[in-house]
Parts: sequence; C-alpha cells; structure tokens
Amino acid sequence: MKRRVVLVEDHGLFRAGVRGELGDAVEIVGEAGSVAEAVPMIRELDPDVVLLDVHLPDGGGEAVIAGVSQERPGVKFLALSVSDAAEDVIGVIRAGARGYVTKTISGDELTSAVDRVAEGDAVFSPRLAGFVLDAFKAGDRVGDDAELNELTPREREVLQLIARGYRYKEIAARLHLSVKTVEAHVSSVLRKLQLSSRHELTRWAAERKLI
Repeated sequence: MKRRVVLVEDHGLFRAGVRGELGDAVEIVGEAGSVAEAVPMIRELDPDVVLLDVHLPDGGGEAVIAGVSQERPGVKFLALSVSDAAEDVIGVIRAGARGYVTKTISGDELTSAVDRVAEGDAVFSPRLAGFVLDAFKAGDRVGDDAELNELTPREREVLQLIARGYRYKEIAARLHLSVKTVEAHVSSVLRKLQLSSRHELTRWAAERKLI
C-alpha cells in the first residue's frame, strides 16, 4: 500500500522536484506552502507522513507539528530542508519530527526515508544524526519521563489514541495495523507502565498532558 504524504514547502519549484523524485512510490495527497495552509490540510487529510520544510513564510516546521500533533497523533513528520544547522535539527526533532534529511537526498533515499518514518523508525542524514545523539547525551530529551521513555514510538501512539477514547478497531485503521497487533501494543504498554486497565492508562496519560 502506498504511503499517503502531504508535502509542506513554500517553493513551488522544489515541490515539483520532490513530486518528480518520489514518482509513483507514494501518493501525495496534498501540498501546502505555509503553516496556515498546512495545519488544517493535515488535520483533514490525516496522512501517513508529512514531508516538512523547517522554514516557512509564517513560521517553522515546529509550528506545523504543534498545530497538528494533538489532533492527529498518528501522523509522522519527516523534516526535509536545505539547512543542516544543529539548532534547526534539534528544534524540529524536539517538536516531534521522526527524522530530518537534507535536500541533497536522492529520490530512492527519500522514498525509503518516508517508508521507514511511517513504520515508526527515526531517520537522519548521516551528519545530522550526530547532532541529535550529542543533544540526547547532554540530557536534552523530549518528555524526560523515565516510564514514557520505556515505550516505543508505536506504543506511545497507541497509548495516546487509547487515552483519547478510540476503540481498538479504530486505532488499527488509523495506524494501518491489525486489531491483534493493537491489542499486543496495549498489553505491552500496560505491562511497562504497571497499569491494569484502560481507565488507569487514560488517567496516567492525562497527568502527563499526553491527551
């Protein structure tokens, strides 16, 4: 099944180039050139992955992520930028992006990166991975909660959706998983967090402002 992708980039020529490089490997379901355009579009289309420039005319990629992540926790963000500045990389990763690649990437590499991010992997251009590792080593962690850090990215997604009241079948459809896999993730989350019920899980998530 092709990944559904929204492309957020303010330069039309570059958007056309990305479309050409990706070809038929993914389904580009929408394009936006600003934060104001991107946020409602992503909320409506609920894509698998958003290819996101970090610098937009009315804000940055971080603003797009902030405007979408609460309502669409299953959407993954992959930053695609000319910038390889450490502050840009760390900023957008802290905001919630699952990867960061530079615009020198080839079409095949970008297709692979989209697939991997959709599956929950973290993907970085080789030099940029060092920035992220150094930041984590320095203790600059997102949501520095020992229990939360025990969960995999997929388990965190399932946790958020369960806490927001979604049924297993609905979660399976949103994350392109089987119901059995969702059940396995929920069991793993409950075990790792030492909780015994969905109600306790919802309360745990609410206390940490994850809902």
